[in-house]
Amino acid sequence: MTERTIKIFGTDGVRGKANHNPMTVEIAMALGRAAGKLFRTHSGKHRVVIGKDTRLSCYMFENALIAGLCSMGIDTLMVGPLPTPGVAFITRAYRADAGIVISASHNPFRDNGIKFFSAEGFKFSPEWEAEIEKLVSLNDFDDCLPEASDIGKNTKIDDANGRYIEFAKNTFPRHLSLSGMKIALDCANGAGYRVAPMIFRELGAEVIAIGDRPNGLNINDMCGSLHPEKVRELVREHKAHVGIALDGDADRVIMVDEKGNILDGDAILAISAKYLREKGELKNNKVVTTVMSNLGFFRAMKEIGVEVITTQVGDRHVFREMLEADCNLGGEQSGHVIFSDFNTTGDGLVTALQILKFMLEKNMSLSQLTASFKKYPQVCLNIPVSSKPPLENLEQVKKDISQGNKILSENGRILVRYSGTENICRVMVEGPEKEEIDRIAQSIAGSIKNEIGS
Repeated sequence: MTERTIKIFGTDGVRGKANHNPMTVEIAMALGRAAGKLFRTHSGKHRVVIGKDTRLSCYMFENALIAGLCSMGIDTLMVGPLPTPGVAFITRAYRADAGIVISASHNPFRDNGIKFFSAEGFKFSPEWEAEIEKLVSLNDFDDCLPEASDIGKNTKIDDANGRYIEFAKNTFPRHLSLSGMKIALDCANGAGYRVAPMIFRELGAEVIAIGDRPNGLNINDMCGSLHPEKVRELVREHKAHVGIALDGDADRVIMVDEKGNILDGDAILAISAKYLREKGELKNNKVVTTVMSNLGFFRAMKEIGVEVITTQVGDRHVFREMLEADCNLGGEQSGHVIFSDFNTTGDGLVTALQILKFMLEKNMSLSQLTASFKKYPQVCLNIPVSSKPPLENLEQVKKDISQGNKILSENGRILVRYSGTENICRVMVEGPEKEEIDRIAQSIAGSIKNEIGS
């Protein structure tokens, strides 16, 4: 990289407040042009799939990306609102150069983001992102602009929803049916609002849906996976067998059992690892998770003899480690779960279908499936910060962490890190006693506020 290179990509693509750097129309168009130049350099195909969630700002970014790509001679395939994993699937199905998703995932509507997928449906590597950043910074495309007759064209793909619905349904065994099952479903007013209810209904379930009326401003607004209490209320009110809460781009899921217990990604991953191991389908007897996973998850895996590989936060890192370790299951506490036998990224709908399959094949309720998983008390605090200096340079924070580690010893742990997409410092403390970990977490958070609080 040169000194002129502008840093655009974060831990999960480009993300920020719409109409503010880096999420501006100008940068979106430049990203399209840079990606177009890169694709023409690296391959002979010239097609890119573009999908989005339901944010109002998606319209302007969609058009800007299309304009940038078409100006470089790339044809664009527009699929409209579709879950992120659906875009990854359609990219593979159409054998396109790449897929682009316009979404800020679980963030509020005022934010937006741009994520790139390779032809194989993998999130772009840091090396490819660096190349795009360099091209955007130079902003010099004159040497490779196509002739007027070779400018790209945009085509709307009308059957993208149907294709993804069939793909998701095909991950659920044909000999099983959801007939007689009542499902409470929260679509987060996001990308899954159309396809999610149809998938479960077409498999025979009775679906009570909320968060399925997006208006451009209500995505993730007190609904979806960040607010699973909503779907829990629905489970209790309608006596549903299970609750399913998606996030804005439907690549993550939080579930609720028939008793109203909320199950995060750790619980879902533990259920999945145990089932696949019993069936002899857990590849190399390994599972990948992140440093944020609960101690209860690690102990549950130890009890059944499954090796756990940990990586930094982010489903891209999880999937990369899954490839390197040659295993087929990985995920995050946040609800990103990757079944690589089916898809190349977290897929909230496919994950929910697998859990429903486990329930039916074992003839057990969701609460029975999770009975052996005991979660340690955990406190997670998000502290707004004005800057992100190295944590080791914050003396009082270091002292508080050291003191907390002495108190917890081997019975707990502390993790302090900056968010990759927001100006936030995250403090996570686990241990056997709730009051004790509360005190430790609050002490660390207080020192962070004093030193770098916004």
